[in-house]
Amino acid sequence: MRRRTPFVITAASLALLFPAAAQASVPTAGAAARPADPARTAPASPDFSSAGGRYERPVSLTLRAERGTTVRYTLDGTTPTRESRLFVPGRPLRITKDTNVTAVAFRGGRASVPVSAGYLVRTAEKPLARLVVMSDVHIGDHKNNDKKYESFFDTIASVFPEPDAILSNGDMINDNGDGRGADHRIVSEIFQANLKRKGMDDTQLLLSNGNHDASLADIRAHYPRDWFPDSGGGYYESTVRGVHLFTVNTETYNSDSAQRTWLKKRLAELTADPANARTPILVQGHRPAPGTAMDGQQASNPRLTEDLGAHPQVIYFSGHSHLNINDERSVHQRDFTAVNDGSMSYVEMDHGYQAVTETGLADRFEAPTAQALFVEVYRDRTEIARVNMAADKHDIYTGGEWSANWQPPYASAGTLSGPTWTVRLKGSSPQQIKDGFTYTDARRNTTAPEFTDRHPLGLVRSERPSGSERPSGEAEGKALRVRQARDDQMVHHYRVDIEEKATGTKLLSSKVLSEYYFMPRPNSLDIPVPATKHGVRYAARVRAVDAYGNASPEAKFTFTG
Repeated sequence: MRRRTPFVITAASLALLFPAAAQASVPTAGAAARPADPARTAPASPDFSSAGGRYERPVSLTLRAERGTTVRYTLDGTTPTRESRLFVPGRPLRITKDTNVTAVAFRGGRASVPVSAGYLVRTAEKPLARLVVMSDVHIGDHKNNDKKYESFFDTIASVFPEPDAILSNGDMINDNGDGRGADHRIVSEIFQANLKRKGMDDTQLLLSNGNHDASLADIRAHYPRDWFPDSGGGYYESTVRGVHLFTVNTETYNSDSAQRTWLKKRLAELTADPANARTPILVQGHRPAPGTAMDGQQASNPRLTEDLGAHPQVIYFSGHSHLNINDERSVHQRDFTAVNDGSMSYVEMDHGYQAVTETGLADRFEAPTAQALFVEVYRDRTEIARVNMAADKHDIYTGGEWSANWQPPYASAGTLSGPTWTVRLKGSSPQQIKDGFTYTDARRNTTAPEFTDRHPLGLVRSERPSGSERPSGEAEGKALRVRQARDDQMVHHYRVDIEEKATGTKLLSSKVLSEYYFMPRPNSLDIPVPATKHGVRYAARVRAVDAYGNASPEAKFTFTG
């Protein structure tokens, strides 16, 4: 196993993640001559004895912190509190399965910024092939992307030191019919520099065409030929260490009879041999196929769903929608396996929800989170790990301006955005293989979230960033604090209703996202309360809801305006 370099949280990272905490721990110029009072400063974040990444044996993990502090940790992606598990020096944690470890150092009334690491624990069994599947990189310059992709390739190397292939599944650039095709040269330069820097000399790069990639001619002109070896239509066949991979052009698939004929013929030839009945066939295409993985927003090409449906050995990877890979609906099986591969620029949630932002509740369905899939093909299964390149908590808007260009270091780099998906192909006939599928609609989760805190709701003072304006109608300094519920997968959102107790007049009715796409997840949400009437009693009712609509019992809270 290759030695890993521990990830280091810097002061710049702390300032981005937790401005108040960072400012509290950095002395001002006037205080430089005076020794800091430990009781008045936040302690430094703990260090991990083993960096996150992929291991072929259990990990013995020690959490180290400053003298005079205690370290608390969690193993479920939540932020540690003073009630979380205590790390005892001399008793390392034994990590035996895929885990996110988050630690906080406490000293008196002060707490450090949380630090997280993700661990993928495997055996010494060697896969047939290892592939990184990414999409929607949307690179347009070196300034905003050089350091970002150095961090991203560091994370890739912590999991697969030398992947057999990296798939960039469309939208490498951000052309909107405005002649930016030459930006592909920038992507090529950034990728080639990082492949060389990380020693990934034998890694194949395989690209697909997306709707923001200008023209096929631009792709061919600016990348090495073996990255996009199409024969004219933007589609081609490859092998990655003997595993068959098909790249389709979803910009034309539905109307391109030649492409459809090619794909159907080759899939039929491969699956006709009984020896290949349980061998996965990988397909990448930029757009989701309708009726499959969490695709309701931006799917297209119904004929692709039809053509792949005859071959349950297919695992189809798609991007385009930016839909996050935290959500279990991002994998789907019926006639074949379909998987969302996330986004390297920003992720989206399904629409119709609100998010808590620095300016209050907003109709927000994007977050500046970057994610990718790490795929290992074995003889009897395919394992698909979900990894965050960056999932620090930020709003996608800064000062009212769109911004997905958060720069490293990322405190969340390499953390896991969900458990590994395992695809097994059991049986000797197509129907037998389908009958053995795990991620079907019929086998979806039915367990509802639950509030574990005895008093999950409360009223708190709402603090607002310096200089920001309070939206019209929002109560001065009031927020409903919702202590996050627990679920066997994840809490997706909260149904929040606040009304006048006597008259039933609605004050607020919203579905508020739980911030499951950040790492670590916050332990509570402070939902701004609209203007209330002095002396009037209000009733708040909240349900926690998972991605499938399973809802917790109602939590209730009464307060006076």
